[in-house]
Amino acid sequence: MKFPMIKWAKELFPICRSLTGEGNRKTIKYFMNLNPELKVLKFKSGTKVFDWNIPNEWNIKDAYIQHQSGKKFAEFKKNNLHLVGYSVPVNKKISKKELLKRIFTQSDQPNVVPYVTSYYNKTWGFCMSLNEKKKLPKGKYKVFIDSALKKGNLDIAHCLIKGKKKQEILFSSYICHPSMANNELSGPVLLNAILLYLKATYKKPTYSYRFVLVPETIGAIAYISKHLSSLKKRVISGFQLTCTGDERAYTAVHTPNANSLTDQAISSALLGLKNVKEFSFKHRGSDERQYCAPGVELPVCSFSRSKDYPEYHTDKDDFKVVTQKGLDGSFNVMKNIIDAFETGVYPKNIYLCEPNLGKRNLYTTNISQKGTYGQELYTRKHLLAYANGKRSIFEISNILKIPLKTILDQYKILKQKKVLR
Repeated sequence: MKFPMIKWAKELFPICRSLTGEGNRKTIKYFMNLNPELKVLKFKSGTKVFDWNIPNEWNIKDAYIQHQSGKKFAEFKKNNLHLVGYSVPVNKKISKKELLKRIFTQSDQPNVVPYVTSYYNKTWGFCMSLNEKKKLPKGKYKVFIDSALKKGNLDIAHCLIKGKKKQEILFSSYICHPSMANNELSGPVLLNAILLYLKATYKKPTYSYRFVLVPETIGAIAYISKHLSSLKKRVISGFQLTCTGDERAYTAVHTPNANSLTDQAISSALLGLKNVKEFSFKHRGSDERQYCAPGVELPVCSFSRSKDYPEYHTDKDDFKVVTQKGLDGSFNVMKNIIDAFETGVYPKNIYLCEPNLGKRNLYTTNISQKGTYGQELYTRKHLLAYANGKRSIFEISNILKIPLKTILDQYKILKQKKVLR
């Protein structure tokens, strides 16, 4: 099953998203057209959520720097990363010396436009490459920012696909970055593909599945503040999706416990893939920080392709970084995890001692001689040996160092033959 995630990402790329505002609502509306089950949850500006307050809503129409000659620089309409996120409105003339103090660059990458924000301090600024900044001509400049900061809402999209069990698997991503492909759009488009796959494949799933799209940090905090009790009661596994669109690596940041069902699941799903990197919770970076925080302590890990990459938080994070192949690779990892949950998390051998595989045509050879057992039969026999109903299919995969998909394929065969349940 294939989903045109790269198409979705390219269509959403021009939208200027932030913590709040019309850009976020446009993005949510786009995803609601794909998945009508998604509903909007609003938090009014000023609402207290734990130790935080929802900020005023920010909207932006235009921004630029204009030299006295009439030439424009750092034009927002050409690249929305040129404006510091949440900049207050400005319309005035200043000297070049004053202007330079308001221009942000990335000194170690002189050709990139950096992504810069100031959500909670009222200020303004522009971003450009260091090389462009050095070439700014002498003279007077006009700075123009047509923005508005006022009372409004912070918007979240979420849905719960109810299963036979109330226990939930959580998928979360964020919708607060402007035009960057990997560090923003890859996660939300992957989440929506997973939701579409779940609905198409499991009409009445065994487990319940919760999908959440929030502005990073403050949005996750707001969502948890409203759903803390039910989340703590029902979420047995969760995955924060971030930077999931490149082809360079497969990366997991584990939960603080490091051996939860989630940790077992992500490790087993990454077995056999190239360039796998697994980190402890000390390397947390996205909303796993909130889901795993003391007192919340949900079993949520972070999943990405590349955790650290040179284009991160710059205008070079584009569709040279994110590809359909990269997104498909991430989708397959999450798909295998869902399939495992729906096939059965804790396989159990129905019989005492080893079951007779021969009478069920489960041997891959008609003779017994050393060297004649293939990997398929070894996997089958290993799975039966460890399937005590207490070890998860993920744990068994990790013990055997056999990829989850391979274990899952044999599990389905043995269930069909009524050897496992």
